[in-house]
Parts: sequence; structure tokens; C-alpha cells
Amino acid sequence: MSQEHGRSKALQDPGAEMVDRLTSLWNRYGRIALGVIGAAVVVGGVAYYTIQQNRTQDNAASRKLAEADYLFWQGDYDRAKSTAQEVGKTWGGTPSGIDSHRIAGDAMYWRGDFKDAVTEYRAYLSHRGSGIAAMAVKRSLAYALDSDKKFAEAASTYDQVVGSFDHETSAEMLAASARCLLAASDKAGAIKRYQRIVAEFGETSYAMQARVSLGQLGASAS
Repeated sequence: MSQEHGRSKALQDPGAEMVDRLTSLWNRYGRIALGVIGAAVVVGGVAYYTIQQNRTQDNAASRKLAEADYLFWQGDYDRAKSTAQEVGKTWGGTPSGIDSHRIAGDAMYWRGDFKDAVTEYRAYLSHRGSGIAAMAVKRSLAYALDSDKKFAEAASTYDQVVGSFDHETSAEMLAASARCLLAASDKAGAIKRYQRIVAEFGETSYAMQARVSLGQLGASAS
């Protein structure tokens, strides 16, 4: 049998044709496929490493922040502040790093450093602006602004947390806002807040004082 006849028979053989096609496809795309698989392995490895690193950082930050919280409740405000700030500097992107601003702010507030407390509370709120924890920090921010005699800002901040807590606390926030507005020479604004206490939170302990304040300001309760 001649070589030309052999080639002709091979070309007519379906099995040989399939092998030829697979070989051609492998030659064309085999290296690409291997490259894609290799890239996927690398990406998966990097993702796993990143997750493990984040978990390790979160754990370390959480332990250090727990130390700061313990120091705060022990009344050691200086060390609580410095420890919390260390957490923020070292692990700023972690949940504990964000929460460190709250503890640092609380420590500063109780040390009488109201301006610095305001800075820390605002840093926290820039990351977490909603939810019950954020409202609690916003209330602390209002207290700090109030103590720093930033009465107009304090009143606005007190107003923002009304309705976020129970009725008694909401009435307290309105009463504090009214007091700050009086200090800022905004009598009309104070009257509105006292009237709201009477109208919406009449069952609270702040309602009677609101009525007294309205009488002193020459305004009605309605």
C-alpha cells in the first residue's frame, strides 16, 4: 500500500480525525486553559491569605480594645484613651479600630477634654452613621458639644436622636435641646421643644418641668 493511500485512509478515519482536532485544540487553547487555572489558584490563595490576615487583625484589635474598655470602667481615663487610640492607629480598618473612637471619646469626655471628645465621636460617626450604637454615640456627641458650650450645634444634635430611644430619653433630649437654645438666645426654638415634650411625651418626668418652663417663658403648652 502506498503512503498516499495510507494518508487518504487515515483522513477518512473518523477516530483519527477526532484525535487530530483535539490535538489542534490543545495546541491552540491548552496553554491558555492552564494559565486560567493557574491564575484562579493564585487568586484563591491570595483571598484565603487575606481572610486569615483580617481575622488575625480583628482578634488582636478586639483584645486590645477590650483592655481599653476595662481601663475606662476602672476610671483610668488616661490609659483608656491612649490604649484606644493605639487600636485606632494600628487596626483602623477593623470593626474594633472604628469602635476605638467611641471609647477614646468617652475617656476624653470624662477627663474634661470636650473638644477632643467631639473629634473622636465624629470620627466614629463618619464610619457608622446609623443604628442604635450610632445614635448612642451621637447622644454622647451632643453632651460633649453642650459641655464645650457649642449650644446651637448641641441642640441640633440632641434633636437628631429624639425618637431613637424610649420616651423618657427622648423627652430628656428635647429638654436639653431647649436649654441649649435658650443659652443660644433662641427663645422661640426652646418654646417649640418644650411644647413638643408636653404634646408627645406628656407621661414622662420631663413634662411637668416643660410646663413650668413654658409658663416662665410666657408661652402656652399647646
